[in-house]
Amino acid sequence: MTGSAEEVLTDPVGLVVRLVGNVEKHLAPALVRDIVCTVVRARAGRRSLAQALHNDPALLRTGQPPAPYCVAKLLMALHDAGAQDITLPHCGECGRACRYVGSRTGGQWGCSPCFGKPAVCAGCREERRVVSRDRHGKPRCQNCPDTDGDPLQELTKLVTNLDPGLDAAAVLAALGRATVRPAGQRRLAWSVVARPELLTGAGYEAPTPAAQRFINELVEAGATKVVRPACPRCHEVKALSKLLEGKRICRACFARHAAVPCSGCGAVREPAARDAEGRPLCPNCMVRQPANLEECVGCGRRKPVANRLPDGPRCQNCRPRMTAECGICGRTALCDTSRATGQPWCDRCQQRWVACSGCGTVAQARSGTWEAPLCAKCTNPDPNFWGRCPVCTTTWQLSTRPCQRCVLDQQVRDLLGDANGATQPELAPLHEALTSAERPDAAMAWVSRSKARHLLERIGSDERPVTHEVLDELPPGKVLAHLRSVLVATGALPPRDERLVALEKWITSTVQARTDLAERRILHGYAVWHHMRRLRRRLGDDHTTRLQDLNVRCHVTAANNFLDWLTGEGLTLGTCTQTNLERWMADPTVSYRDETGHFVRWSVQHRYARDLTYGTVRWTGPLSTIDSEKRWADARRLLNDDALPTPDRVAGLLLVLYAQKIATISQLTVDDVHIDNGTVSITFGSSPVVLPAPLASLVRDLVVTRRGKAKIGTPDDAPWLFPGGHPGLPLTDSQIGKRLHKIGIRPKQDRSTALFTLATEGPRCDPRPDARGPHQSRRPMAAGISWGLGYLRRRRQPAEDDMT
Repeated sequence: MTGSAEEVLTDPVGLVVRLVGNVEKHLAPALVRDIVCTVVRARAGRRSLAQALHNDPALLRTGQPPAPYCVAKLLMALHDAGAQDITLPHCGECGRACRYVGSRTGGQWGCSPCFGKPAVCAGCREERRVVSRDRHGKPRCQNCPDTDGDPLQELTKLVTNLDPGLDAAAVLAALGRATVRPAGQRRLAWSVVARPELLTGAGYEAPTPAAQRFINELVEAGATKVVRPACPRCHEVKALSKLLEGKRICRACFARHAAVPCSGCGAVREPAARDAEGRPLCPNCMVRQPANLEECVGCGRRKPVANRLPDGPRCQNCRPRMTAECGICGRTALCDTSRATGQPWCDRCQQRWVACSGCGTVAQARSGTWEAPLCAKCTNPDPNFWGRCPVCTTTWQLSTRPCQRCVLDQQVRDLLGDANGATQPELAPLHEALTSAERPDAAMAWVSRSKARHLLERIGSDERPVTHEVLDELPPGKVLAHLRSVLVATGALPPRDERLVALEKWITSTVQARTDLAERRILHGYAVWHHMRRLRRRLGDDHTTRLQDLNVRCHVTAANNFLDWLTGEGLTLGTCTQTNLERWMADPTVSYRDETGHFVRWSVQHRYARDLTYGTVRWTGPLSTIDSEKRWADARRLLNDDALPTPDRVAGLLLVLYAQKIATISQLTVDDVHIDNGTVSITFGSSPVVLPAPLASLVRDLVVTRRGKAKIGTPDDAPWLFPGGHPGLPLTDSQIGKRLHKIGIRPKQDRSTALFTLATEGPRCDPRPDARGPHQSRRPMAAGISWGLGYLRRRRQPAEDDMT
């Protein structure tokens, strides 16, 4: 049985192997399969080969055209592998067997003497067989070689004059690596000598792709004046593998140029194949075409093939997987066999990005252990073992698909770029931040989210420069906030106090919601001219903290609620009496009592209300117990428990020992930490405090190992001692509070304990009248508390022996 027409579509490689096996008995089927897959890599080419041999199996014995040229390539490869019963391809003109044949249209192939058309020689002016061509492209016969100078010598002189750091031997070596055949070397030399600017940036206009290889080899050899050409469309320096309109462009720009709507799903992409009617198909629809599906030997269903085994094709669910101990993490799980090491590796390790323990590069883990992973180059330093990414040609991998960073670059260009893939100059930092993320898989996951894609598309399509005002027009949310922080961190936008802007918008909407003009004027004066004016004066150049924002919102909400109550009672601030106010105060459901009292006193002061009094509540001290023993127990645990994260230990110690606010801790920067000859000090406010040895070592480790959770747009010079989840921003005080709660620290209670413990450790006043100085208080306890608070303002450190 020689096969069927259905098998040509479903298993063309298997059909060819079977047909070859019917003729050739000296080659193993596995070797024949490898030869077929090597000679013909494309699916369409394999089907063409299978169809030709299915229609005429005698081609394996005769080698006579007409037939597709892939048949001739297969015959030559099989003969080189040791086939004895399969013939070499025969010339279609003279009929002799040849180890190399050229092809023509119409399925014809033949030897060089027969296929070389005679032409008029530029030297002897006679019609003869063309052996070579001169620098002007004119034919030359065997008797009339081109004697118009040595092009290799001219090229060497040109390059050495351009870049004196290279010698003639280095130039000739680079030329030999760029192209091997002498004729190709001469053509390359003539093209560069005719246009020297090809070496300084115009290489995309080179008539031969060997010119780009030559430029790359010169740069690798140490040339400083030779410039790798950039793509004329996207202006990125990458491999220019495609020719369009006389210029060589990168693979991504060519794919964008060739993109058409897929006949299957409608996605605008470069066609991966075409159906029987010639309609374009994207890669996803191509593999799902009924003609491309094969019957899985595991489940019996027709599905895309994931693996081909000796017993037949396997789908993704039925591909051979074993439960074994992963060679990297040591976890027992479902594993595949790594082609790089031959060891089992699990799905988690296949997707893991790490800092290589060998070279320090952040890349996908390919071997090693979970604690000491290795990248591809450190797994096997032999460059011939690995393939290269077809787009950037730099990523070492075994897959023939583009690497994740190139796929990410293509996705970002589709979202931010125009029809030619070019982005606005204002968006160049954002594009660079997304594509240069340390973890491209994390950036791809974020870009793939529908909300992120929608925002990036709107930003890319907007012709206006990107500003905060333009972003304010987009739907608010966490994705927009993260995107704004990325733009700020990369320098595309100036920094802005987002909390203050959000607070201003909230106050505006709250004030505008009041229908009574008099009440709107009162609320506007209280919120804007009182609270916001005081807040801005207090902030200066700093940004608003969470507690400052919350304080203003609570006061404005209390005032708004009280005005609502007055409206419901048919009253106004001017007609409200003390009896009405006390009736409101007696209501147990009332909230924001202290904040409402502040609004009432402000209203009386500004003559919006009359004869109203609302007393203040004297602070009687902390409600929780002052437990000094717990404070020192927490300090010892934070100092000695290595299982706790270093940032949490440092933040907890600054709170427990120095009674620092969480808002102050979150705003600490690396510049606030001073390391001088083993002495570590930290600045709270204006005065530096020398840290004792146990805490100093923790702070020193934190400065070196600090790392936020932001994966995109994180600047290398981020100053924060506690970096947060948004690029360029620190951890918020609320996040620090949550992390401290998880390790058993209660910020409010523990800070109160630290405050009062420090106060009691201050100097005591002598209660005797004759012992009082001019600046001593008559109340010893009040004097002790005042000294303790002043102690904190001076940021005096506790005794070192207390910390140990």
